[in-house]
Amino acid sequence: MSKPDTSRGLATTCTLEQVRNAVTVHLDALWQSPERARTLPPTMLWGPPGIGKSALVRQICEERGIGFVDIRLAQREPVDVRGLPVPVDGVVQWLLPAEYPRDPNSRGIMLFDELTAADRTLQVAAYELILDRRLGDLYQVPPGWYVMAAGNRTGDRAVATTMSSALANRFCHLEVRPDLNGWVRWAQQEGVHPDVVAFLRFQPMLMLDMSGHLERGWPSPRAWERVGLETELADRLGPDTFRNVVCGLVGAGAGLQYVAFREWHQAVPDIAKMLAGKVPIVVPERADQRYALCCSVAWHLWKAPNQPAAFDALFTLLERLPADFSAMLAVDCMNAGKPKDVARFVMDPRFAAWGSRSGPTFVARFHREASNIARKAVAGRLPADLPLAADLLQGAVTAADLMGEDPLAAPLLPGGEG
Repeated sequence: MSKPDTSRGLATTCTLEQVRNAVTVHLDALWQSPERARTLPPTMLWGPPGIGKSALVRQICEERGIGFVDIRLAQREPVDVRGLPVPVDGVVQWLLPAEYPRDPNSRGIMLFDELTAADRTLQVAAYELILDRRLGDLYQVPPGWYVMAAGNRTGDRAVATTMSSALANRFCHLEVRPDLNGWVRWAQQEGVHPDVVAFLRFQPMLMLDMSGHLERGWPSPRAWERVGLETELADRLGPDTFRNVVCGLVGAGAGLQYVAFREWHQAVPDIAKMLAGKVPIVVPERADQRYALCCSVAWHLWKAPNQPAAFDALFTLLERLPADFSAMLAVDCMNAGKPKDVARFVMDPRFAAWGSRSGPTFVARFHREASNIARKAVAGRLPADLPLAADLLQGAVTAADLMGEDPLAAPLLPGGEG
């Protein structure tokens, strides 16, 4: 008698950075050995809507300078996938979609998005293209193209159908979980409004919340990015309209908390003036205001017209903040800057002096080779290859994902301050 299957419902999850690593390795393997095109498994990304599955694939393609074809199956008909039969001189010929790559030397990713939102007829139409990389004798996917798919789970209360066992058995399945640290890092690099970053650090459980009314706005990474855009328009919208717009994006519960958070931290001095030396440097007592301060300083630092004055203010803040917030501010500034900015930051003699107090907390945020660079930086012993050191430091938070959750993402500080 066979044993019951106890694995149903169990799944390992990964962050978007771990997905990036897996896809990058598969791309490199495909390009190094094109004969692997038929044997390298396509990747299926599972996860709730709005966490950045499709955006990550697009970003990988943009960063590597390769092609990207996004096939939204839920918006297609079977003939859109297999081609349109057209009679020509008594013979049926097939007109294939123009978006399919044809250059045998080209490289890229074909993403079959919303795969689980497509009905069975569409899934069947896509089988051959996804599994065999071909459509009979009509079309062959170039060997430099990697095939991926993405979709929502049936439990996400989104449009989703079950996947056949035959199709599922051909994929490498990656279950993607929301990752606050990775999103914060991306948001800082993309210039998302610092108020949003600070709020989600203070209330990380609101980054993704599907417990409310999903037929209206609800909190997701995608929705919070849009809140950042609306926050830039807050003065023009006026307080009442701004509140309504934010609630319309993330729901009333999260929206009202965000609006209240912005009102609470208005006591934080004007960061641009602080970095210019025009107002005194004040470290707030409230935890939410400290999160707002750190995120705003990182956002404004590299845009400051007077960089020497901005650095003076930054190092004063690094010395006055508690060690955990001080280390968070240092890493945020590195995330927001370019490698040359990071090099200038860690080369400043005050960086090593600051490291004598907050160095252990700072180094704890890094992993593997980057942690060694961080230790040398806080000790004032940078390696001769400074550009490499700067790149390692800037990318260290990515590697730190391997260490688990970020303690600084917790809403409360040691000692119960909140």
